Amino acid sequence: MPEIIKIDLDDETVFRTQMVKIKRILNLGGVMAFPTDTFYGLGATAFNRKAVSRIFKIKQRPKDKPLLTLVASAYQVNSMALEITPTAEILIEKLWPGPLTILFSAHPHLPSQLTANTGKIGVRQPGNEMVRKLLSGIGFPITATSANISGTENVTTAREVEETLGSQIDLIVDGGAAPGGKESTVLDVTLSPSLLVREGAVTREEIDAILDIPCIAVP
Repeated sequence: MPEIIKIDLDDETVFRTQMVKIKRILNLGGVMAFPTDTFYGLGATAFNRKAVSRIFKIKQRPKDKPLLTLVASAYQVNSMALEITPTAEILIEKLWPGPLTILFSAHPHLPSQLTANTGKIGVRQPGNEMVRKLLSGIGFPITATSANISGTENVTTAREVEETLGSQIDLIVDGGAAPGGKESTVLDVTLSPSLLVREGAVTREEIDAILDIPCIAVP
């Protein structure tokens, strides 16, 4: 069964010790479950091809579906994207941290499975403070796909993750119950106008209110 670490933000010494263990597991190609802004997700370093491949196997996820990623700060986007366009800069300034996933042109060093050979990478800075501290302690972008078998219900607790995925993962970061709710909005800024791939917690109206050119939606 996976190791379970209950995150303690109140004790800085304990938290730093926990982060050393979590980072070591991920650096070795491990896969962890952790709470996001909505549900529990599966995290692995976005740069490790074997770890990314494991997530597809664990989730039984079709290979033509890319994985979204999380960053601790806008600065980390530079390691994922070939270019941060002016449109992306505005969105990052106004709507990050928060439930907006931005699609960038992917850096060629990223695993092809991560992008599903689309040439694009979805990146988000989460609104959840605990998750941002976790990402800052890890020090590199991680995957953020839901911690479930593809096509099944999302899970909101560490116990549900353990019951669902069991020994297939290496670690469960128990940050308490995730709140659930709408998925993140996904916006492709590699196109002009930007393309609204999925409308979620951030509405089309909110996006259009800060862009010079309104986005268009997937037909």
